[in-house]
Amino acid sequence: MTAHEPAYFTAFENLALERTPSGVLTLRFHTDDGPATFTGRLHSDLPRALYEIGEDRDNRVLVLTGTGDRFMADIDGASLGDITRPAHWDRTIAEGRRIMQRLADLEMPVVAAVNGPATVHSEYALIADIVIASDTTVFSDFPHLTFGIVPGDGLQIVWEEALGLNRARYLTLTQGSFTAEQAERWGAVAEVLPPGKVVARAGELAETLAAKPQLLTRYLAVTLRQRISRRIAEGTQLGMALEGLTAADLAHQG
Repeated sequence: MTAHEPAYFTAFENLALERTPSGVLTLRFHTDDGPATFTGRLHSDLPRALYEIGEDRDNRVLVLTGTGDRFMADIDGASLGDITRPAHWDRTIAEGRRIMQRLADLEMPVVAAVNGPATVHSEYALIADIVIASDTTVFSDFPHLTFGIVPGDGLQIVWEEALGLNRARYLTLTQGSFTAEQAERWGAVAEVLPPGKVVARAGELAETLAAKPQLLTRYLAVTLRQRISRRIAEGTQLGMALEGLTAADLAHQG
């Protein structure tokens, strides 16, 4: 950490934070500085990081990205603990709800630089105001149906908003996937580029936004996300409770 960096920049094991002089903050998911594996630790750290990011007025625009050739495509299920235990799931609900609500309510524009497959928590990218994706990107929801639980942690809401209701239901029920090009046609992705150009393009757009008056960009973010913020508030608590019921049932299956 340099003398000019806040302490939270280096506080989270799987989140690399870097800010330009103009106030563009990049949050990069990683595991040992390689492609990120989603873990219980990351699930606990992300809502805390988003709180710190939102409270720091020196952050004018947020860029979300992954490391290497993927946004996030691996998960360590064991690290999430015993999801069949209600007391444990209560903590999972609290963390998961805060992640999505804090992403929806960040008072700054958010640009996602999807640098490759996003098959774990693709909603973290698709909730962004602007989504730039590599032509190698495939979106899906690998974990939930594979583990045998309902996807109630906000993904169901973000997919509906980004893809449309019937398409989101079809892809969820069939555990389907879709490419960046399909997402662009459907309006969920703004631009599709070669992998080496994604982060630079996201940074370019973020710098353009950061150059505008901060009060304007803060209130643009609030204005443009009113609907999804309301839907996250209404639907994530119930969705995660139902996810928890299906998780608890795993312990009783033959």
